[in-house]
Amino acid sequence: MIQSDPGADLPDKDRKLSTADHVENGLSRILRLLLQELSLFYSRDVSGVSLLYDLLHSPWLQALLKVYGCLQEFREKKPVPTTHCAQQLSREVVEQLHESPDSLEIQELRQILQAPHYKALLSAHDTVAQKDFEPLLPPLPDSLPGDEEATRIVCLVKNQQPLGATIKRHEITGDILVARVIHGGLVDRSGLLYAGDKLVEVNGVSVEGLEPEQVIHILAMSQGTVVFKVVPVSDPPVSGWRTVHVRAMAEYRPREDPAIPCADAGLPFRKGDVLQVVDQSDALWWQARRASEPAACAGLIPSAHLLRRKQREFWWSQPYQPHTCLKPSICEYDYMKIDEKCVEADKEEFVGYGQKFFLAGFRRSLRLCRRKSHRGQLWASLRGTGTGGCCTAVGTPYEEVARYQRHPADRHRLVVLVGPSGVGVNELRRRLIEFNPSHFQSAVPHTTRSPKSYEMNGREYHYVSKETFESLIYSHRMLECGEYKGHLYGTSVDAVHTVLDEGKICVLDLEPQDIQVARTSELKPYVIFIKPSSMSSMKQSRKNARIITDYFVDMKLQDEDLQEMEELAQKMETQFGQFFDHVIVNDSFQDACAQLLSAIQRAQEDPQWVPATWISSDTEA
Repeated sequence: MIQSDPGADLPDKDRKLSTADHVENGLSRILRLLLQELSLFYSRDVSGVSLLYDLLHSPWLQALLKVYGCLQEFREKKPVPTTHCAQQLSREVVEQLHESPDSLEIQELRQILQAPHYKALLSAHDTVAQKDFEPLLPPLPDSLPGDEEATRIVCLVKNQQPLGATIKRHEITGDILVARVIHGGLVDRSGLLYAGDKLVEVNGVSVEGLEPEQVIHILAMSQGTVVFKVVPVSDPPVSGWRTVHVRAMAEYRPREDPAIPCADAGLPFRKGDVLQVVDQSDALWWQARRASEPAACAGLIPSAHLLRRKQREFWWSQPYQPHTCLKPSICEYDYMKIDEKCVEADKEEFVGYGQKFFLAGFRRSLRLCRRKSHRGQLWASLRGTGTGGCCTAVGTPYEEVARYQRHPADRHRLVVLVGPSGVGVNELRRRLIEFNPSHFQSAVPHTTRSPKSYEMNGREYHYVSKETFESLIYSHRMLECGEYKGHLYGTSVDAVHTVLDEGKICVLDLEPQDIQVARTSELKPYVIFIKPSSMSSMKQSRKNARIITDYFVDMKLQDEDLQEMEELAQKMETQFGQFFDHVIVNDSFQDACAQLLSAIQRAQEDPQWVPATWISSDTEA
């Protein structure tokens, strides 16, 4: 009870402390005295006192004090284990239960005693009760030779994971050195070995004069505890690199890379994978892990500079030749000579799969006519000087990314649909807008042709002069542009903004090579790739489908058309897959519509990986 006249106005529930039922410890007593002092000012409504009083009197704090009091009481009793062999006792009970008359209670008890988690708990209990703690460090020698270098004894316990370090042989002295420590591995977590440490002994065996492969063999044969005798490096390396996240714009397979220091330590990745780079101290080989596996051990990946040059060699397309000398725990390679194997290219190019045209509203798609269409020379000449992310991603093996969470008050992200002709991109877009026209809308394209009698400016097209159209191209305000039958067509950034400013989600249908033009902080596009299903599925689902050409000739889809669609989709995914935020297989149109709607909702509401420049641009603005 809190005894205080000024606090007489307080409710009875506020006068009791939850620790009253327990033996008062020092912390509880301090809190009780503090509450007594605060109660003197509670009724006077002194600024802040009521808030502090309610905080100290909150139920969760009282619950913590109860736990604290119980732990203190338990600590004072100094309990000892009732038995040192709980596992054996549990097994005996299970055997007796098998001989007892069967009942629901006995079945339940048997299940509990035989559950893996319960057995693990008893095993941990017996280990603690028997004080069977490992590892036991070997005794240090009584005397060391006076001329011997200062050494360190490092004891590690091997588990199912590799040790997480690489070794090499010094070219001049022949010493076995720790080449690098893999971030997140056993060696790194121990903090006992550093890059540059010289190995003297492994499990009592001298490594002087041995080859790295022989040292690896010793480690591979070791079980349980591994004891290293090392001469520590004078200045342990200190990593000053900040952790960054990058999206891989190229593919990497370490098993097929003859230049990697250790193939077993390599991290394979595909285009579009998001990696967490944790160490860039090596100019050639970085350490990274997948962003989806933050607790995993890091692996080696080529640095941006090295991978850019490797892209020119196309070594990953060669048949796989496994490393015969590398083992799974600690391996080596003279990585100081890697640079000699890299070939410098005169220039870098990023080649698309073919030409494209544009999409003019829902009245009629011209995507199937692109064989007879062509881009104007003006547009082609400006492809290398586009806006935003147009050129920054080309030839860049890694793109730094950051988590972006759209605020409800912000404009929606542009949604870009990509896919080969005939896969259903335009139909999905049309169905999406028909489903909720107040929420989804397409941008009205521009054209230089004259309007027809039934057309209205700003509805079917924005009808502009050729000079105005070319001005939009020169000012980099066109997302796509093409020429058809002497007229220019295209979709402008301003047309997209018109939709976004109305609070709607703008849905565009672009060709893959135009994605780079749209990838700016201004639009923050979310790219969805519509992929065809297998040939057998397409033959069944599209057996009644028709093609309408530019002469309005109704033709049935042939097997050659389906084959071309499948091949084109593979080329798109191979060359532009790093830009795809989501992939939908259009096997069933209804399912594809549902997946599309769900993906767009996640793009607008859930955190997504976007180029870091988009976030920095928003901050600066």
